[in-house]
Amino acid sequence: MIGIPDAGLLSVPLGGMFGGALPASFHFRVVFSATQGATDTSFKEVGGIGSEMELEEVVEGGENRYVHRLPKGVRHPKLLLKRGVADVTSPLVIWCKSVFESGCHVALVPMPVLVYLLDENRLPVRGWFFANAYPVNWKMDPFNATGNEVAIEEIELSYNHMFRII
Repeated sequence: MIGIPDAGLLSVPLGGMFGGALPASFHFRVVFSATQGATDTSFKEVGGIGSEMELEEVVEGGENRYVHRLPKGVRHPKLLLKRGVADVTSPLVIWCKSVFESGCHVALVPMPVLVYLLDENRLPVRGWFFANAYPVNWKMDPFNATGNEVAIEEIELSYNHMFRII
């Protein structure tokens, strides 16, 4: 029988349950090994941080009512970075240009990428490491003559594996 959670647990403020205020999603930092975090790390949005277990479905022989879902492996979505259009001297732009404009004649140079969620004192409270990341998509958001938004570029990175470091 499933019980109702303790009423005392429900009255605890969410931040207090975890030992402090929950971190805000707008305060983060992205670090590329090529820039060593010094420049070119301001982004409007970072997405695609996650993991999903791939499953293989196996139908039980002779008993058609049962389907077993067995773990097959872990996959990760691409890391999505959005920011205002950067200058051509940006190390990230230079890296993306070398990948997309070389026509696969130049060896791809992957690099580690770190993403940190920061607290109000700019200290990391969560962190993720992306191994051997490289750009696989680089595009502009649509231009709109009736709007006044900043021109945004999107960079999608693929990587070998990801793990949480904090």
